[in-house]
Amino acid sequence: MSHPVVAIVGRPNVGKSTLFNRLIQRRLAIEEPTAGVTRDRIYGRADWTGHEFWLIDTGGLTFEEDKISREIHRQVKLAMEEANVIIFVVDVRSGPVTLDYEVAAMLRKTTKPVILAANKAESPNFDTSEFYALGLGEPTLTSGAHGLGTGDLLDEVAKHLPETEEFPEDEEILRVAIIGRPNVGKSSLTNKLSGTERVIVSDMPGTTRDAIDLLIERDNRKYLFVDTAGIRRKSKVDEAVEYYSVLRSIRAAESADVVLMLIDAAEGVTEQDKRIAGIAHEAGRALVIVVNKWDKVEKDDKTMDAYRDNLRDELAYITYAPILFISALTGQRVQRVYELIDYVAEQHALRVKTSRLNELLEDATAVVPPPSKKGKQLKIYYLTQVRVKPPTFSIFVNDPELAHFSYIRFLENKLRETYGFEGTPIRIYVRKRSKKGDKL
Repeated sequence: MSHPVVAIVGRPNVGKSTLFNRLIQRRLAIEEPTAGVTRDRIYGRADWTGHEFWLIDTGGLTFEEDKISREIHRQVKLAMEEANVIIFVVDVRSGPVTLDYEVAAMLRKTTKPVILAANKAESPNFDTSEFYALGLGEPTLTSGAHGLGTGDLLDEVAKHLPETEEFPEDEEILRVAIIGRPNVGKSSLTNKLSGTERVIVSDMPGTTRDAIDLLIERDNRKYLFVDTAGIRRKSKVDEAVEYYSVLRSIRAAESADVVLMLIDAAEGVTEQDKRIAGIAHEAGRALVIVVNKWDKVEKDDKTMDAYRDNLRDELAYITYAPILFISALTGQRVQRVYELIDYVAEQHALRVKTSRLNELLEDATAVVPPPSKKGKQLKIYYLTQVRVKPPTFSIFVNDPELAHFSYIRFLENKLRETYGFEGTPIRIYVRKRSKKGDKL
């Protein structure tokens, strides 16, 4: 990344995520009094006194030998390698505990500046003298929950940050959400696309709990990938943490430019897959269906075509979405993901002149005349595009009640036949033409 990076580290339940959210001034990391909620590295933008930087929230270090603890430890080490500055968070109310000393011993080996934040200090009267024994200098009293002391903390951070350029405007970045059921390979795909082990990959469903931002620059274009938690049926969502993870995944999909909908090739399309794809469709996002784990499918020269036909049948309402068969594990066809992202993003933003639309309308109505009802025929005056992302059209008629949905679908198909619009939903609104003329 071109901007400085600041990593927040510490043992579980010292308030790292609460402090992270306070410093970036929005609720990005999940805050729960449950050890191990934050597992991956969570990135957020922050700025202070003219310094702009990436802030990383990391999982709580325990130094235990179970698989998840080892993965969290590896992710923390990667965050420290990326960082220009490290914030070591401790709990001022409990005082230093054994785990704090273990984390401190690890941090004393780094050459990076380490700032000690004695968090959960809801008043300035706490005694911090015990924390000097960690060997990392004077603690700064902070309260992530109430914002106390965060200015002093950021002042200390800013002392160690180089001058940088401003962050690019959001519209320069193509936002891509990776969504799907748990354990379909979202994190593996994110890692393969980035070329780094950025996200914990595990065969345990639910490993990714946050929506994780990853900025990648490729061929002079910037992509912001959001690897989201697996979306399960509501009946399966019991924990508050997982509930908020699902909401965040839905919001990530709704705010993206392009959505990559992952399907497990070995399992095929499930009812939950249909619901998840509907999130992107209803939000009007550009969409690519990515069939992952294709290496696990026994196949011949007809397998892919048969699988594609079945997908079209099962996901009949998103037949506009291109389908790509990949293996995130082996890397098979993964780089084609970028091509399709660019392509559907272009289609999503496509605008057609009104004159050309009305030529299309004239040809279409000549082939299939507008319907009639009770002796009254639908009259179509003109068609115009009113916005993009998704392409949205207004069609002006004598009586909107005569515009049967099947005829509107016929016009949508004509738009797609003529101009493509592959990978994007189309919105068509039927309006009654006013006598005094229409204001678009």
